[in-house]
Amino acid sequence: MKDLVIVGCGGFGREVEDVVDAINQEQPTWRVLGYVDDAPSDVNAALVSRRGSQLLGSVDEVLAHREPAHFVVGIGRADFRRAVDARFREAGWEPATLIHPTVTIGADVVVGDGSVICAGVRITTNVRLGYSNHINLNTTIGHDVVAGDFVSINPLVAVSGWVEIGDDVLLGTQCCVLQGLSLGHGSTAGAGSCVVKDVPAATVVKGVPAR
Repeated sequence: MKDLVIVGCGGFGREVEDVVDAINQEQPTWRVLGYVDDAPSDVNAALVSRRGSQLLGSVDEVLAHREPAHFVVGIGRADFRRAVDARFREAGWEPATLIHPTVTIGADVVVGDGSVICAGVRITTNVRLGYSNHINLNTTIGHDVVAGDFVSINPLVAVSGWVEIGDDVLLGTQCCVLQGLSLGHGSTAGAGSCVVKDVPAATVVKGVPAR
Protein backbone atom coordinates (compact mmCIF):
# COMPACT_ATOMS: atom_id res chain seq x y z
CA MET A 1 0.00 0.00 0.00
CA LYS A 2 1.24 3.46 -0.90
CA ASP A 3 0.65 6.43 1.39
CA LEU A 4 -1.45 9.22 -0.12
CA VAL A 5 -2.63 12.65 0.98
CA ILE A 6 -5.48 14.52 -0.67
CA VAL A 7 -4.99 18.27 -0.94
CA GLY A 8 -8.29 20.08 -0.50
CA CYS A 9 -11.21 18.78 1.55
CA GLY A 10 -13.97 20.48 -0.44
CA GLY A 11 -16.47 18.61 -2.57
CA PHE A 12 -14.13 17.39 -5.26
CA GLY A 13 -11.43 16.48 -2.77
CA ARG A 14 -13.87 14.21 -0.99
CA GLU A 15 -14.99 12.75 -4.32
CA VAL A 16 -11.35 11.91 -4.96
CA GLU A 17 -11.43 9.67 -1.91
CA ASP A 18 -14.41 7.86 -3.47
CA VAL A 19 -12.18 7.11 -6.46
CA VAL A 20 -9.48 5.83 -4.11
CA ASP A 21 -12.00 3.61 -2.29
CA ALA A 22 -13.16 2.10 -5.58
CA ILE A 23 -9.58 1.42 -6.67
CA ASN A 24 -8.82 -0.25 -3.35
CA GLN A 25 -11.89 -2.46 -3.64
CA GLU A 26 -10.48 -3.82 -6.90
CA GLN A 27 -6.90 -4.04 -5.66
CA PRO A 28 -5.59 -2.57 -2.40
CA THR A 29 -3.26 0.18 -3.56
CA TRP A 30 -3.57 3.38 -1.52
CA ARG A 31 -3.54 4.22 2.18
CA VAL A 32 -5.17 7.64 2.58
CA LEU A 33 -3.39 9.43 5.41
CA GLY A 34 -5.86 12.32 5.35
CA TYR A 35 -6.55 15.72 3.87
CA VAL A 36 -4.37 18.80 3.58
CA ASP A 37 -6.22 22.12 3.66
CA ASP A 38 -5.09 25.64 4.58
CA ALA A 39 -8.56 26.84 5.58
CA PRO A 40 -11.08 24.00 5.90
CA SER A 41 -14.64 25.13 6.55
CA ASP A 42 -16.46 23.69 9.54
CA VAL A 43 -18.87 21.95 7.17
CA ASN A 44 -16.12 20.27 5.15
CA ALA A 45 -14.18 19.33 8.28
CA ALA A 46 -17.29 17.64 9.67
CA LEU A 47 -17.89 15.77 6.40
CA VAL A 48 -14.29 14.52 6.37
CA SER A 49 -14.76 13.26 9.94
CA ARG A 50 -18.05 11.56 9.05
CA ARG A 51 -16.35 9.43 6.43
CA GLY A 52 -13.69 8.34 8.89
CA SER A 53 -10.87 10.47 7.50
CA GLN A 54 -8.88 13.24 9.12
CA LEU A 55 -7.41 16.66 8.50
CA LEU A 56 -3.61 16.65 8.61
CA GLY A 57 -3.10 20.41 8.69
CA SER A 58 -2.08 23.11 6.25
CA VAL A 59 0.27 22.72 3.30
CA ASP A 60 3.06 24.37 5.30
CA GLU A 61 2.54 22.02 8.24
CA VAL A 62 2.43 18.84 6.17
CA LEU A 63 5.47 19.72 4.06
CA ALA A 64 7.43 20.65 7.18
CA HIS A 65 6.58 17.66 9.36
CA ARG A 66 5.85 14.66 7.11
CA GLU A 67 8.10 12.54 4.97
CA PRO A 68 7.31 12.78 1.25
CA ALA A 69 4.73 10.31 -0.05
CA HIS A 70 2.15 10.47 -2.82
CA PHE A 71 -0.25 13.38 -3.19
CA VAL A 72 -3.21 14.34 -5.32
CA VAL A 73 -4.68 17.83 -5.58
CA GLY A 74 -8.48 17.82 -5.33
CA ILE A 75 -8.89 21.54 -6.07
CA GLY A 76 -10.83 22.59 -9.14
CA ARG A 77 -9.27 25.98 -9.90
CA ALA A 78 -6.31 25.51 -12.19
CA ASP A 79 -4.22 28.36 -10.76
CA PHE A 80 -4.59 27.08 -7.18
CA ARG A 81 -3.98 23.49 -8.30
CA ARG A 82 -0.86 24.49 -10.21
CA ALA A 83 0.60 26.44 -7.27
CA VAL A 84 -0.04 23.72 -4.69
CA ASP A 85 1.20 20.99 -7.00
CA ALA A 86 4.47 22.83 -7.53
CA ARG A 87 5.09 23.10 -3.79
CA PHE A 88 4.58 19.38 -3.20
CA ARG A 89 6.73 18.29 -6.12
CA GLU A 90 9.51 20.69 -5.12
CA ALA A 91 9.43 19.07 -1.66
CA GLY A 92 9.95 15.62 -3.17
CA TRP A 93 6.38 14.33 -3.11
CA GLU A 94 5.14 12.17 -6.01
CA PRO A 95 1.86 12.88 -7.82
CA ALA A 96 -0.68 10.05 -7.80
CA THR A 97 -2.77 9.22 -10.86
CA LEU A 98 -6.23 7.94 -9.93
CA ILE A 99 -8.55 6.23 -12.42
CA HIS A 100 -11.89 4.84 -11.26
CA PRO A 101 -12.33 1.14 -12.15
CA THR A 102 -15.50 1.87 -14.15
CA VAL A 103 -13.63 4.11 -16.62
CA THR A 104 -13.23 2.70 -20.12
CA ILE A 105 -10.12 3.62 -22.10
CA GLY A 106 -9.44 2.76 -25.72
CA ALA A 107 -6.22 2.06 -27.56
CA ASP A 108 -3.22 4.39 -27.51
CA VAL A 109 -4.35 6.67 -24.70
CA VAL A 110 -1.93 8.59 -22.47
CA VAL A 111 -3.09 9.93 -19.10
CA GLY A 112 -0.81 12.51 -17.50
CA ASP A 113 0.54 12.09 -13.98
CA GLY A 114 -1.49 13.62 -11.18
CA SER A 115 -4.78 13.18 -13.04
CA VAL A 116 -8.09 12.08 -11.52
CA ILE A 117 -10.62 10.31 -13.74
CA CYS A 118 -13.96 9.73 -12.06
CA ALA A 119 -16.62 7.03 -12.40
CA GLY A 120 -18.34 6.45 -15.71
CA VAL A 121 -15.88 8.34 -17.92
CA ARG A 122 -15.47 7.03 -21.48
CA ILE A 123 -12.25 7.77 -23.37
CA THR A 124 -11.92 6.38 -26.88
CA THR A 125 -8.73 6.09 -28.92
CA ASN A 126 -5.51 8.03 -29.60
CA VAL A 127 -6.16 10.50 -26.78
CA ARG A 128 -3.52 12.52 -24.93
CA LEU A 129 -4.38 13.99 -21.53
CA GLY A 130 -1.83 16.26 -19.88
CA TYR A 131 -0.61 16.64 -16.32
CA SER A 132 -3.16 16.95 -13.48
CA ASN A 133 -6.33 16.69 -15.52
CA HIS A 134 -9.62 16.36 -13.62
CA ILE A 135 -12.15 14.38 -15.67
CA ASN A 136 -15.46 14.29 -13.82
CA LEU A 137 -18.34 11.84 -13.72
CA ASN A 138 -19.79 10.39 -16.95
CA THR A 139 -17.79 12.55 -19.33
CA THR A 140 -17.02 11.27 -22.84
CA ILE A 141 -13.82 12.11 -24.70
CA GLY A 142 -13.65 11.27 -28.40
CA HIS A 143 -10.83 10.08 -30.61
CA ASP A 144 -7.64 12.06 -31.11
CA VAL A 145 -8.35 14.62 -28.40
CA VAL A 146 -5.28 16.38 -26.98
CA ALA A 147 -5.59 18.14 -23.61
CA GLY A 148 -2.96 20.29 -21.92
CA ASP A 149 -2.08 20.49 -18.24
CA PHE A 150 -4.39 21.37 -15.33
CA VAL A 151 -7.54 20.93 -17.39
CA SER A 152 -10.85 20.60 -15.50
CA ILE A 153 -13.74 18.82 -17.20
CA ASN A 154 -16.94 18.81 -15.15
CA PRO A 155 -19.60 16.07 -15.13
CA LEU A 156 -21.47 14.96 -18.25
CA VAL A 157 -19.29 16.85 -20.74
CA ALA A 158 -19.05 15.53 -24.31
CA VAL A 159 -15.81 16.26 -26.14
CA SER A 160 -15.86 15.25 -29.81
CA GLY A 161 -12.94 13.95 -31.84
CA TRP A 162 -9.84 15.91 -32.88
CA VAL A 163 -10.42 18.61 -30.24
CA GLU A 164 -7.42 20.47 -28.82
CA ILE A 165 -7.78 21.69 -25.23
CA GLY A 166 -5.18 24.13 -23.91
CA ASP A 167 -3.68 24.34 -20.44
CA ASP A 168 -5.91 25.50 -17.56
CA VAL A 169 -9.14 25.11 -19.55
CA LEU A 170 -12.46 24.60 -17.72
CA LEU A 171 -15.37 22.81 -19.38
CA GLY A 172 -18.59 23.32 -17.41
CA THR A 173 -21.14 20.64 -16.57
CA GLN A 174 -23.04 19.21 -19.55
CA CYS A 175 -21.31 21.31 -22.16
CA CYS A 176 -20.32 19.83 -25.50
CA VAL A 177 -17.47 20.62 -27.88
CA LEU A 178 -17.92 19.85 -31.56
CA GLN A 179 -15.34 18.04 -33.64
CA GLY A 180 -12.05 19.56 -34.69
CA LEU A 181 -12.19 22.68 -32.50
CA SER A 182 -9.61 24.21 -30.17
CA LEU A 183 -9.95 25.88 -26.79
CA GLY A 184 -7.11 28.23 -25.92
CA HIS A 185 -5.09 28.47 -22.72
CA GLY A 186 -7.21 29.45 -19.71
CA SER A 187 -10.52 29.52 -21.58
CA THR A 188 -13.87 28.43 -20.14
CA ALA A 189 -16.97 26.90 -21.71
CA GLY A 190 -19.95 27.46 -19.43
CA ALA A 191 -22.31 24.78 -18.16
CA GLY A 192 -24.73 23.52 -20.78
CA SER A 193 -23.02 25.34 -23.64
CA CYS A 194 -22.44 23.99 -27.13
CA VAL A 195 -19.05 25.04 -28.49
CA VAL A 196 -19.24 25.38 -32.29
CA LYS A 197 -16.20 27.60 -32.96
CA ASP A 198 -12.62 27.80 -31.73
CA VAL A 199 -12.34 29.55 -28.37
CA PRO A 200 -9.46 32.04 -27.96
CA ALA A 201 -7.20 31.96 -24.91
CA ALA A 202 -8.55 33.46 -21.65
CA THR A 203 -12.08 33.69 -23.08
CA VAL A 204 -15.37 32.64 -21.47
CA VAL A 205 -18.11 31.34 -23.77
CA LYS A 206 -21.59 30.15 -22.87
CA GLY A 207 -24.94 29.37 -24.41
CA VAL A 208 -26.21 27.39 -27.41
CA PRO A 209 -24.37 28.06 -29.60
CA ALA A 210 -21.62 29.22 -27.27
CA ARG A 211 -20.65 32.88 -27.66
